Amino acid sequence: MMTKETRFKEIVAENEERIRRICRYYAPSEEDSKDMCQEVLVNIWKSLDNFRGDAAMSTWIYRIAVNTSLSHSGKAFKQMKFRVDADEQTLGKLLEDDGGEQVQLLEKQLELMESEINQLSVIDKALISLMLEDVPGKEIANIIGITEPNVRVKLHRIKEILRHAMKNSLINQDA
Repeated sequence: MMTKETRFKEIVAENEERIRRICRYYAPSEEDSKDMCQEVLVNIWKSLDNFRGDAAMSTWIYRIAVNTSLSHSGKAFKQMKFRVDADEQTLGKLLEDDGGEQVQLLEKQLELMESEINQLSVIDKALISLMLEDVPGKEIANIIGITEPNVRVKLHRIKEILRHAMKNSLINQDA
């Protein structure tokens, strides 16, 4: 039988980069990101004995990481800034049109994207961060606590908002 310490080390080894990315999305600085990661790891350690296996381990880890990130700053989490460090291909997921064409993002557009994402609600920011991590809709629903169809609808609406903002920005740049 695996010890708690061995199990914890295995979980961290399998999920460390994913946890770091989630923390980077929500932390205003690199130092805050590191602190948030430590807090996520502490929460995983504390909760490990209570993991019942009702959800996949990855879903459970995401839930802890997102909830810790959202509550890390206390009452200020509603104003929490979402930092997008992803590459253009990943961010293209937010702007794909129905035909699947990816919009090429320039550095200025990335700044606009971050700005637009930061205007979203806390839940919408969480949805976007999980989508950027390629978490399946069913897992996102379990993590956030809403239905899978609601996840799809919300992500579609968020993408439409971002697509519209980007289109308006391009029009204003050309004018």
